[in-house]
Amino acid sequence: MLTISKLFIYPIKSLRGISVQSSIVTDRGLQNDRRWMIVDDNNKFLSLRTIPKMTLLKVELNDGGMKVISLEHAGNDFQIQFDQEEDNLESVTIWNATVEAKRAGKDADGWFSEMLGVNCKLVFMPDKSMRPVNTTSGFAPEGKFTSFADAYPFLMIGQSSMDDLNLRMQIPLTINRFRPNIVFSGGYPYQEDVIEDFIIGQINFTGLENCKRCMVPNVDPEKGVLNSDKEPTKTLATYRLKDKKIEFGRNVIHQGTGLISVGDEIQLVNKK
Repeated sequence: MLTISKLFIYPIKSLRGISVQSSIVTDRGLQNDRRWMIVDDNNKFLSLRTIPKMTLLKVELNDGGMKVISLEHAGNDFQIQFDQEEDNLESVTIWNATVEAKRAGKDADGWFSEMLGVNCKLVFMPDKSMRPVNTTSGFAPEGKFTSFADAYPFLMIGQSSMDDLNLRMQIPLTINRFRPNIVFSGGYPYQEDVIEDFIIGQINFTGLENCKRCMVPNVDPEKGVLNSDKEPTKTLATYRLKDKKIEFGRNVIHQGTGLISVGDEIQLVNKK
């Protein structure tokens, strides 16, 4: 039996994630997952790929908003209130998508610019801003949407896969390097590679394709630096390379909304 063992959300794209016991599945993924994003002066998204120290900013949700805590500069925190207004939108770019977003404000822009050492702005994806799933690999399922995630509303990884990788590593790694939303226990290593239709509670999910990894897993989340030894990419390349791309994890879309929790069973649907 497969069960959810961990759930993660990443309220601000590329910042440190939050482990949660339960989360509401919305039309574009887990509630509050990657609804905020940091962009440059040209309104193009910024990420760990170019600014590894983004992982040293920790997010805590609280009543009516969230607090961002700098692990690099002790005591330098910033509170963001959730603003439900959807006016004064401007276009931002993430990969091949142009999305309407709302600025969080000059105070937020100034704080993040100081913390990251680069001029930047914080933006929010309001409910009326719909970003269709339309990936660079050609998958564009009709009527499916995502937030400011790279491409899909969910990334799922089996704990057995992570355990197998760590058996090959000199120093074991934590799964948060791979920034999944759903981690499941049970099954066998890399079972997620072949999982297609499944159900959690009353919500239908479909695994569309395996996740092609970039260098983000090589960022040490505790130090906010890119590992000079190129691990774990170097090890993964020895056995998870397909068509010159390293695969680790499964990209997932869904149908329906509702609550999912750690401990929920993942029911695989056998196609006839």
